[in-house]
Amino acid sequence: MPSTMPSGAEELLAGRFIASLGTQSEDGSVHLTAVWYLFEHGHLYVATSSRSRKARNVAARHKATLMVDSRKPAAERGLVAICTAEIVEGASSREINARIHGRYMSAAALADPRAGGTMAAMDDITLRLTPTNWYAWDMRELDVAVFGGAMKTPGYLLPLD
Repeated sequence: MPSTMPSGAEELLAGRFIASLGTQSEDGSVHLTAVWYLFEHGHLYVATSSRSRKARNVAARHKATLMVDSRKPAAERGLVAICTAEIVEGASSREINARIHGRYMSAAALADPRAGGTMAAMDDITLRLTPTNWYAWDMRELDVAVFGGAMKTPGYLLPLD
């Protein structure tokens, strides 16, 4: 039975962030990769190539974990979705992948065969992730509760590269 989605999760998932996708490899190690994603109707979607390791891992083990975080020092918030995973192919995959690409690429990039055309050709399947468990964090709340608001002090946290 799925756990309840954390408060604020839908707002975060509506943002355009780079997510980290974890799948389990044949040797038991975790394969991590940065991905674009789409959240619709309770599912997370990731466009990919059928030849990718993440696709092969999902085909063999039907599970994945996706982390989305804002990566803003002192205001970082994020969530993790532990999921069952399946592969979507054909017309449904092309339609979903077009929506994913449209979240991250401009109309000009999508129309350019070198960019949008290449992405559409490379990403021939979609991973559909169904969350079964969630957890989230919000450094703004943690800063107040644990650090007394110290992490908001200018210059305390160095900028990320």
